[in-house]
Amino acid sequence: MRRLPVYLVLDTSGSMTGEPIEAVKNGVQVLISTLRQDPYALETAYLSVITFDSSAKQIVPLTELSLFQMPDIQASGTTSLGEALTLLSNKIDSEVSRTTTEVKGDWKPLVFLMTDGSPTDNWQKGLTDFQKRKTGIVVACAAGQGADTTILKQITEIVVQLDTADSATIKAFFKWVSASVSTGSQKVEASGIDVGGLSELPPPPPEVNIVV
Repeated sequence: MRRLPVYLVLDTSGSMTGEPIEAVKNGVQVLISTLRQDPYALETAYLSVITFDSSAKQIVPLTELSLFQMPDIQASGTTSLGEALTLLSNKIDSEVSRTTTEVKGDWKPLVFLMTDGSPTDNWQKGLTDFQKRKTGIVVACAAGQGADTTILKQITEIVVQLDTADSATIKAFFKWVSASVSTGSQKVEASGIDVGGLSELPPPPPEVNIVV
């Protein structure tokens, strides 16, 4: 079976302490419970979570939705975005199966990255690693006004900004992510074509502003 890999890359640096990190935890739970009600997503979507603060860690390897369990996350440290992109690249290499002449591999992964600040490490190196990988849609979310959208624009064309990093706004973002994953899994099942652009996703809610 061809899987639709979904990677959540989440900023857990010190500036996310308090309401933002709690909102992210709740947002992931909303995402999982919503997707578990979608037969298409349940069949094809596999989810991984990578967090980054002073270092990057994969806290959940690529896992089918029915078995997914989110560990507790805490906010502390700096913003190693470059390290997160390198780790993401390595995990795409090791976890996503490629199409060969004999077998159809997995669908191109969907990546949702959320950060509330500017990177504190060599993000260009991580970006160079990441750009060598084949992905489907990559969405970068600037949570609040502290995030640097010009850097995020270099990572992907699809950048969205939340005016605030409060619980209602972050929850709205994760609901949109779950709707996007649902749409993506239905599209690959129905058409057999990878998901490729923002136009193929549901329109974002009012709390989620597209950065042009």
